[in-house]
Amino acid sequence: MPKNSKAVKRELDDDVTESVKDLLSNEDACDDSFKKSALIVNNHEGEGKECDVEEGGSDGEEEERPAWNSKLQYILAQVGFSVGLGNVWRFPYLCQKNGGGAYLVPYLILLVLIGIPLFFLELAVGQRIRRGSIGVWNYISPRLGGIGFASCVVCFFVALYYNVIISWSLFYFSQSFQQPLPWHECPLVKNKTNTYVVPECEKSSATTYYWYREALNISNSISEGGGLNWKMTVCLLVAWSIVCLAMIKGIQSSGKVMYFSSLFPYVVLICFLVRALLLKGSVDGIRHMFTPKLEIMLEAKVWREAATQVFFALGLGFGGVIAFSSYNKRDNNCHFDAVLVSFINFFTSVLATLVVFAVLGFKANIMNSKCVALNTQKIVTLLGNGIEQSLIPHHINLTQVSEISAEDYDQMIEVIKKVQEGDFARLGLETCSIEAELNKSVQGTGLAFIAFTEAMTHFPASPFWSVMFFLMLVNLGLGSMFGTIEGILTPLIDTFKVRKEFLTVGVCVLAFSIGLLFVQRSGNYFVAMFDDYSATLPLLIVVVLENVAIAWFYGIDKFFEDLKDMLGFTPYRFYYYMWKYITPILLLVLLCSSFIQLIMTPPSYSAWIQEDAKEQTMHFPTWGIVVCISLVVMAIMPVPVVFGLRYFNIIDENTSGLSTVSYKKGRIIKESARPGEDDDASLIQGKSPSEAPSPMPGNSIYRKQSGSGGTDADTAPNGRYGIGYLMADMPDMPESDL
Repeated sequence: MPKNSKAVKRELDDDVTESVKDLLSNEDACDDSFKKSALIVNNHEGEGKECDVEEGGSDGEEEERPAWNSKLQYILAQVGFSVGLGNVWRFPYLCQKNGGGAYLVPYLILLVLIGIPLFFLELAVGQRIRRGSIGVWNYISPRLGGIGFASCVVCFFVALYYNVIISWSLFYFSQSFQQPLPWHECPLVKNKTNTYVVPECEKSSATTYYWYREALNISNSISEGGGLNWKMTVCLLVAWSIVCLAMIKGIQSSGKVMYFSSLFPYVVLICFLVRALLLKGSVDGIRHMFTPKLEIMLEAKVWREAATQVFFALGLGFGGVIAFSSYNKRDNNCHFDAVLVSFINFFTSVLATLVVFAVLGFKANIMNSKCVALNTQKIVTLLGNGIEQSLIPHHINLTQVSEISAEDYDQMIEVIKKVQEGDFARLGLETCSIEAELNKSVQGTGLAFIAFTEAMTHFPASPFWSVMFFLMLVNLGLGSMFGTIEGILTPLIDTFKVRKEFLTVGVCVLAFSIGLLFVQRSGNYFVAMFDDYSATLPLLIVVVLENVAIAWFYGIDKFFEDLKDMLGFTPYRFYYYMWKYITPILLLVLLCSSFIQLIMTPPSYSAWIQEDAKEQTMHFPTWGIVVCISLVVMAIMPVPVVFGLRYFNIIDENTSGLSTVSYKKGRIIKESARPGEDDDASLIQGKSPSEAPSPMPGNSIYRKQSGSGGTDADTAPNGRYGIGYLMADMPDMPESDL
């Protein structure tokens, strides 16, 4: 090859052909490192000279692809995306429900077998190909390009209701600057004759009433819309405004927000843990939490729920992981990142579980004390009228009811039960137990907005702790929202070349408009519907296809060579067997079990009945079932649609259709061989799309000059969006793209 050509030739297999038109149409030559790779241009005068590839297009010269300001900013973004509300209100519930401390064993095993390998896989493909989810999977196999679109649809569905939860947290945050807190006690109703407690609150509790009636003003069923809840509508508008402003400049703006939104929750959790450990009963809660029930570990349901939690905790399949990783330097050690973020996520879940059960232990102690006082008063009333004085142990003084301990009460109940076994039920006495109180499993909104808020009303300086708690929930939610929205924006920007600012505002306005569905009086039921049906099955299918696409379509051996070239070392052989055999099998088992559970469980939701002041399980109406099915179908539909379009050549696999990342609107560059040269060094001639003939398949592709980049050459080797010449560094090109 001539010395003045800074392109390096690379031999491909004989059966592989590549159109330089298709390859170079996906390039971004504005990248500095690519500009340094000067190509020979054959102009119409026949004079060969060195010049950089010129990019036309109506948009003018495009900027480099954005990059993270630092490795810390990137790690915080990934941690913020993966650590979300589920770590605080889902993991502790599953831990308690599925064997306490014993649940950590299946969780850790499945984290190693499913979580870390798949997380590493998504980080690696995003960093290597440097595109969003649509571009990545279209590059790996055009027929599987629908995976990226499916990820975008799921991200949009999740963003719709996830931001509603943030708006709920914002409402509670705004109401926390009061002493006493507004959910501290039941409101009183005054009329001309007397004052009484609101019946709905009296039948339930102050925090339950405040959540269902004051905050949500919930209707009795999903069929009763009830109009918009203006308080929540305003909060939803604020929530989407925050997301829009944080995302409008891409990672340049959201990356700075990450320093606060990712780190602040840890400060709050640690403060809560220290404070809770100083409260009476907190140790009881932690002991209850980590007391292992080993027999439960043998149940298949425990392993299925652990696998599902691992899957969702890391944000697999959403495209956010791929999007964030695509802004990395090409030589970044993504294996270290995968292991680090996975274990940070796990230890965050354990920390949140400690906090939750320390606080719930304190609450259980208070509730148990109230139970003892109430029932001791009943015993005093029944003395001589159903209970003999002789049954009361001598050391217990019933004249001071408030000083009766739980142990004294248990002793009295035990004696009365033995002597008056037949009449005990008639006495109306209850057994008071901290364990029984802790066994009342709560999760999700029930934990955050009812159980935890009730516990905080008993804290000294309760408004301060309430402000901290709900600000933490807002930040946890925002961290996940940034990743979810990035999973929508990055693929669309890479694919359709729209301005980030316009697309961000457009997506947020559209999402807010659709989100009004969730802030009507029946909105909570729609949140439950979307949570149950819009993400679980579609995401499992997406991740199964991602794994299969890499392991079997692209080729696991080829992928390992890519990783070695990118990381500088060959990953452990462990990942080879995980990606090729173990993880796909486990995912298919999880997918089948989830599908069976969905079929066996009729679609239902938990409705709040105002008259009875309690929850009641209700089945969705016919239209509700249709919506549930539609959510699953719409999320998965892009996969078979794109496959069909590609398979029947409605969209040619070798042309830039909508699902192909079309990187430049300017001149199409074609390859022509320099006559008489054995190495087939190519001449590049720019022509407009209309006059550029279809180039003949070439047997060489370009890569950047290995010695000309320094550190800059690796910073963004593909320019802002392109990866064409970068992939020349790979040991093999994917067969599907050639």
